[in-house]
Order: sequence, then C-alpha cells, then structure tokens
Amino acid sequence: MRAALLYGAGDVRVATVPDPVIQQPTDAVVRVVRTCVCGSDLHSYHGMPASEQGIQMGHELIGIVEELGSAVIGLAKGDLVVASWSVQDNTCDFCQAGLTTACAHMEMLSAAQAELIRIPQAAGSLKVLPATSDPAQLLSLLTLADVYGTGHHAAKRAGVRQGDTVAVVGDGAVGLLAVLSAKQLGAEQIVLMGRHKERTDLGREFGATDVVAERGEEGIAKVRELTGGGAPKVLEAVGHRPAYDQAVGIVRAGGVISRVGVPQYEEAPVGLGSLFFRTITLTGGPAPVRAYMDELLPGILDGTVQPGKVFDRSIGLEETPEGYRAMDARDALKVAITF
Repeated sequence: MRAALLYGAGDVRVATVPDPVIQQPTDAVVRVVRTCVCGSDLHSYHGMPASEQGIQMGHELIGIVEELGSAVIGLAKGDLVVASWSVQDNTCDFCQAGLTTACAHMEMLSAAQAELIRIPQAAGSLKVLPATSDPAQLLSLLTLADVYGTGHHAAKRAGVRQGDTVAVVGDGAVGLLAVLSAKQLGAEQIVLMGRHKERTDLGREFGATDVVAERGEEGIAKVRELTGGGAPKVLEAVGHRPAYDQAVGIVRAGGVISRVGVPQYEEAPVGLGSLFFRTITLTGGPAPVRAYMDELLPGILDGTVQPGKVFDRSIGLEETPEGYRAMDARDALKVAITF
C-alpha cells in the first residue's frame, strides 16, 4: 500500500509499505476514506531527527472496516467508522468515567495517512457511523477523530455555560472549533485571538463576537478592555509558550485557563503572581475525544453544525508532502487527504 512517512524535519515522502495485518485478536484493519494533516503533526515535522526508515504519520481518519480480530465486538466488515486519535478499550474505569486518555491501553494512533491502517483495541477506539457519501459531511465526521472533540474538551474543562464570556487563543482548527463549542454551550461573548483574516472570519461564523489580532501586551490590553477586566474562561489552543503567556495575561482573577494545545515547553509561570494569588484554575489536557463522539455526532448528522469547514484544502495521498508544506507555511488551515 501507499503511505506518508516522515524521514526527518521537513522531509515527508509517500512510499510503498507492507499492508497492515491483524496482530492481536482486538485489532481491526480499516481502509481509509478520509484522513488529514493535523497542526500537531507539524511539531514532528519541525523537530524529528533524520531517520533512514521513516515513520508513518497521521492520527485522524474515517474509513471502512476490512478485517476484524476474533475478539472484536460491535463492529462488522463494511462499517463506516471514525477512529479516535487515542487508542483505548472504552470499558475500564477511566474510560467509563470519560477519561479515555488514562486507559491502560492508551497510545496515540499513528499511520493514518495511508491506504490501510491497523487499529488496536478496535472495539473501544472505533465508532460506527451512518453510511454517507456526502463530501462535506465526511469532512465534518472526520473532525470527530480529534479537532472537534479537542475544541469541545477545552470548553467543557473550562466549564463554559449559558451567558459566559470566553476568550480563545489561537485561530487554528482546534481554536476555531473551541469557538464553535463555546457557542454551542451557550457562551454569550467569545473573543478570538487570531490574526489570519480568512480564519477569524470562519471564527465569526462559528460564533466569535470579537476578534483581536494584536499580540503581546497590546493584545492582552485589548482583550481585557473588551471583557471588562479579563475573560473568566480562556481556552488556549496553540501549545507554544507565547500563547500560554497570552492566556495568563487575559484571564480574570478567579478564572480558568483550559489548555488543549500540545505544550511545546516544559516550564511556564504558575506561581504567586501569575496564578496562585489570582486564584486561577489551570486545566485542559489531551482530549478524550471518544467520550464526546455520541454528544457531538447528532449535530453533524442533522446539519446543525459543520465543523468540516475548517478544511480549506483537499489533496490526494501522493500530494501529502505538499499538504505539510502548505500548513507549515500557513497557506492552508487544515488539509484533508481524500481517497
């Protein structure tokens, strides 16, 4: 089969690799229908050491079940399924409590940017979807694998509810879907910090009431002015230190910072002046997207929401290297790979 592999920083190639096979009775093999490049893939794209054999990339997909291990229940060959970015059994105490990312079987899915993929713990990691061939709906369903659930997780962990004022740091796919999620949960004022107009325009469509393009102290002052002294709930969807510093600067005393951008730093202010004496709650973490699929799926199916609008470019698998380059250069918001 053909698959995208990363051989080092900036070096993505599409190559022929062996087809995946069932290795454990809990596995499934899925033929990929849609996958994509994620903003978090760019962290590896920037920093992976050179590798002669390369590593397969991608953790978001919808596809058709082709093979099932003998212990897999609840799935059948031919099912259209979405895979969560994390592997889990979906039966343990942590999974039943909605914290699938703490499952003993948890690992990050990889190798989705390919024609076929082996899914461990298939019964817990895959959700069956209604059959559809609608291109726009397929892209919206694909967001359940990661970015929609992650944006929703940011809003849920912050406790967003009816009438709230919320600030979102970052205008990538996760940040925009955090805006959408905050709106769905009832937020009245949503301030989006972003400086790419085509993205912030989509943010306004999703529910942002204000857009702040400024950064640093100027951006902090603008958000604090708009929110009457700071936002009670801040959703940080970038993962770089400047975004965290923005979040600390714009949150109101007694407020919440919910971080879902994968942190690319080890140290950040959490001490007396930054969080402690301001009584700031720091929450977030990796999104247990499998736990949110049942909640988010109906809105996609009835057309109430269209999270697939975050995809602004579609390519074939052979064009995957160009997809990475486009996202890295900010020429594309999120690139879908279609089969």
